[in-house]
Amino acid sequence: MKYYIIAGEASGDLHGSNLMRELKRQDAGAAFRIWGGDRMLAQGGQLVKHINELAFMGFWEVLINLRTILRNIKLCKKDLLEWKPDVLVLIDYPGFNLRMAGFAKKQGMKVVYYISPQIWAWKQSRVKQIRRDVDKMLVILPFEQEFYSRFGVEVEFPGHPLLDAIGEYQEGDSREVFLSDNGLADKPIVALLPGSRKQELAATLKVMASVVDSFPDHQFVVAGVKGHPAEYYQALIKDADVRLVFGQTYRLLAHAQAALVTSGTATLETALFGVPQAVCYRAGRVSYLIAKRLVKVKYISLVNLIMDRPLVREMIQYDFNSADLKKELQRLLHDQEYVENVKAGYQELRQKLGGAGASRKAAEILVKFLTTN
Repeated sequence: MKYYIIAGEASGDLHGSNLMRELKRQDAGAAFRIWGGDRMLAQGGQLVKHINELAFMGFWEVLINLRTILRNIKLCKKDLLEWKPDVLVLIDYPGFNLRMAGFAKKQGMKVVYYISPQIWAWKQSRVKQIRRDVDKMLVILPFEQEFYSRFGVEVEFPGHPLLDAIGEYQEGDSREVFLSDNGLADKPIVALLPGSRKQELAATLKVMASVVDSFPDHQFVVAGVKGHPAEYYQALIKDADVRLVFGQTYRLLAHAQAALVTSGTATLETALFGVPQAVCYRAGRVSYLIAKRLVKVKYISLVNLIMDRPLVREMIQYDFNSADLKKELQRLLHDQEYVENVKAGYQELRQKLGGAGASRKAAEILVKFLTTN
């Protein structure tokens, strides 16, 4: 079968690649045309657009890039009509993907949404559009199944695919090998995960790097993404004693004592590696003021949302500053009682995420849907 898959961000690329791998195991004739990243490419997808050209964060950033976004929408519609897939699989990325769902539905295409947009946080009215344009919704957070069921949307919860991605990760080397491979010192590591988009990096990495001198017994290491050159990171780090590794986020987390993490999937990845963390988030002023009025959830990190309590500290906008970040990092590194409480919460979190095999289950649901409808 022909699968047209659209992911617009790094996390979508990860989950999309795992879904593609499982689909190939269940559908020997599977062919993929993708909007995605390097991971989806590695699974044999024919690339239309790379995620490095697609990720626009915040209201203002979307507005100033509107012309590019509209060109992409036009290109995608044309490409869908020419390729004629058996199914359109949408992965998060709601501003773009919901438009594509509506278009594909009008063309008589089957539409499956894998990994729900966070409409339970804001723009809940979008659930009507999803009910109209999406044939099957596959969710990865436990509370999302109940949310969609309330509105009569066809929904299933196969579990969270990160459990598989991390479960399959084999450390494969000792701490000594990791340090040696990357020219790192023999000191405890504080991992910095400042995000994958330029707007995120510019807003967070400078503040993260500003506390380095207060922790001379530790080394700070940034999880870099290959879409941005080392020079871009260095311009933000400036003279701070911070090292940079590319394409080794899981390897870095496997050896970290603590982490400073931008809100997003990375908060969940950090938790599943058992690393105590502070969640750091700062948006543009206009985007923040708009979001503050519209967002309807108590927390911004997936860890706290799933646990429904503040298990990890969230440092948002003006609370994300050098002085408060320094205090929080002191607690993560030296308050053993606090750290043990966080790690106990992480174990509870794992149970809530539905166990192993999520990508396989999602592929089974998708193949069954296509062969019986």
